[in-house]
Amino acid sequence: METRPLSVRAIDLSTLPRHYDASGTEQKWGRIWEDTGVYRYDPKRPRRETYVVDTPPPTVSGALHIGHVFSYTHTDVMVRYQRMTGKNIYYPMGWDDNGLPTERRVQNYFHVRCDPSLPYQKELKIEAADAKTRKNPPQVISRKNFIELCHRVTQDDEKVFLNLWTLVGLSVDWQEQYATIDDHCRRLAQISFIDLYEKGHVYNAEAPTMWDVDFQTSVAQAEVEERIINGAYYRIHFDVEGQEEGFEIATTRPELIAACV
Repeated sequence: METRPLSVRAIDLSTLPRHYDASGTEQKWGRIWEDTGVYRYDPKRPRRETYVVDTPPPTVSGALHIGHVFSYTHTDVMVRYQRMTGKNIYYPMGWDDNGLPTERRVQNYFHVRCDPSLPYQKELKIEAADAKTRKNPPQVISRKNFIELCHRVTQDDEKVFLNLWTLVGLSVDWQEQYATIDDHCRRLAQISFIDLYEKGHVYNAEAPTMWDVDFQTSVAQAEVEERIINGAYYRIHFDVEGQEEGFEIATTRPELIAACV
C-alpha cells in the first residue's frame, strides 16, 4: 500500500467564526464526499481487497426513531475503520418495503383494501384518505393497483430515510441502493426460492404459528406489537373418570381448555 508523508496545516484562529455552523458544515462536507466519490465501491479492484457490508435494510414504515441512528452508526464505525486501512468498501443501503408493515401502511394511508380477483384499472387516481373518507368502507382495488400505491408511499418514505442517513453522515455508497419491492430483488428472491425447492430444502409441515385474521397470513414475532393489559384468573373444575373428587386449575387463558387432554 502506498504511504504518503504526513502534512500539517496551521489554522489562523482569527479567521474562525465565533459560532460553529453545524448545519452548514454538514451540508458542505456532504457535497464534497458525494462529488469526490470517496465512499464509492470500485469493482475493478481485486476481491481480496474488498470489505463487504451485508446491511439489514430498514423497514420503510414512515416512522424513524433513535434506534435507527444507533444501529447503523455501529456499522458505519466499522466501515470507516476498514476504509482507512485501505480496503475497497462495498457498503450498500436497501429499503425493506416488501412486507406486512408496508401493506398495512398503504391500507391506512389511502383507506383501501386489495382483492386479487379484481381487474386492473389503468390510471386509477387515489389520494391520501381524510377523516371524511375514513368514515366510509375502504375502497377495494386490484393487486396491481395496490402494488402501484405501495411504490408511491415507499418512494416518499425512502426520501425521508435517505435525508436522515445523509444528515447523520453515514458513509454509504448511495449508488448501490436497492429496494426489496423492486423487480430486481423480487426476481432474485424467486430464483433463490426455486433453487432451495429443487435442492429439497423447502417443505410443507404442520406447526404452530401466529396468524393474522385480517391479512389471512402468518406473521413473524418481530411483526407483533406486545401490549400489557389487565387480565383475570379463571378457576375451572376438572372431573376425573372413576374418582369422586376431581381437581381445580387456575388459568388466564380459558380459551385453551379445548386443547387439554
